[in-house]
Amino acid sequence: MKDTPLANCERDFLLKAIEEKKRLDGRQTYDYRKMKITFGTDYGCCFVDLGKTRVMAQVSCELVTPQENRPNEGIMFFNIELSPMAAPEFEQGRQSELSVKLNRQLERCLRNSKCIDTESLCVVSGAKVWKVRVDVHMLNHDGNLMDAASIAAISALSHFRRPDVSIEGEEVTIYSPDERDPIPLSIYHMPISVSFSFFQQGTYLLVDPCEREERVMDGLLMIAMNKHREICSIQSSGGIMLLKEQVMRCSKIASVKVSEITELIQKALENDKRARKAGGRCGFAESLPQERITALKMDETPVEMTDVTDRANEIVQKAEVPPQTVPVPGVGQVGQGLQNTWGLEEEEEGEETDDSEEDDKEDTVSKMEVEKSGVDVVEISDSEEEEVVILHQEKPDKAPKHTGSSSHQKGAATSKKRQTK
Repeated sequence: MKDTPLANCERDFLLKAIEEKKRLDGRQTYDYRKMKITFGTDYGCCFVDLGKTRVMAQVSCELVTPQENRPNEGIMFFNIELSPMAAPEFEQGRQSELSVKLNRQLERCLRNSKCIDTESLCVVSGAKVWKVRVDVHMLNHDGNLMDAASIAAISALSHFRRPDVSIEGEEVTIYSPDERDPIPLSIYHMPISVSFSFFQQGTYLLVDPCEREERVMDGLLMIAMNKHREICSIQSSGGIMLLKEQVMRCSKIASVKVSEITELIQKALENDKRARKAGGRCGFAESLPQERITALKMDETPVEMTDVTDRANEIVQKAEVPPQTVPVPGVGQVGQGLQNTWGLEEEEEGEETDDSEEDDKEDTVSKMEVEKSGVDVVEISDSEEEEVVILHQEKPDKAPKHTGSSSHQKGAATSKKRQTK
């Protein structure tokens, strides 16, 4: 996957900010990002966080046959792995131009500077020597990979312990850490790389460039130095011409940065040694229960909670009394000190009383009319609805000629009963 190109407006914005001596993360020109060094549970495992750039270095060793031209010296091997997990433009299993450049620079920084005593790695002259392998894995890429890789590699080598061996005739015995304590490597000094980026043909200079700043820079200068102000290696890339004064200025800045980083590495080693001696959890295992290895984490903000109660009481006392509102019929009112009602109950009650009064008046009027007429009233009650039906008696004919008149009257009465029901 190819790298996403940078927009022209973003490029102009970055260059304009650099001209005004401003950086995206708020740092000054010669400031490093926040650095953190953590060691793993096993010896020789180191994690380095340089801002958002995260690197892991692992050291291992094995007995091999030495080189013919150097039969009394051990072998040092360095490998930098750029995985797609660090950035999408890195390809798995394929060495890019960046990985080759980083490997060569790391070899010049650590192996060619003779910072490790390789003769102490010899077990049997011309037959058995220790081969120490340093694997550096890029976990996240946010610029300045070389500085993070060099710090992780030298920290892992200082933390590493090789197994103890014994020789009886031609037989070589390797002891486990339970049988004998492992032996640390013999390190003379700690070379650390410091990167400088130049902009607009060397007019502006920045230390520890981030990923966006590396895209717009014109050239890069990497100086590997130890705390004794000895330059171990120096490399320039980008095709810019640097003056003697610029190189001397960068070397002075690098000497200060290297001394600070060396103190940080030694302090981290002392803390890890103290934790292992105390028998507690240390390194990578110690960070697991506290969830400190997560990539995205929010920092806790301290909040003063001592006078919360007094402050709340003051606010309550100074608060104004809410105005008393009068409930309005037909309007919903919900709030403190008010009755939760919609104002419809009074109207409904009033309507019900009016209807009952009208029904009572109609009943009394109907009863008075019946009493005045003097007609016999027959009351029929229903057990379910308890309705009262009033039947008016029909007057008989003057001269009934047929005997079926009574039956006819009864049929009429029953029909009226059915209709009323």
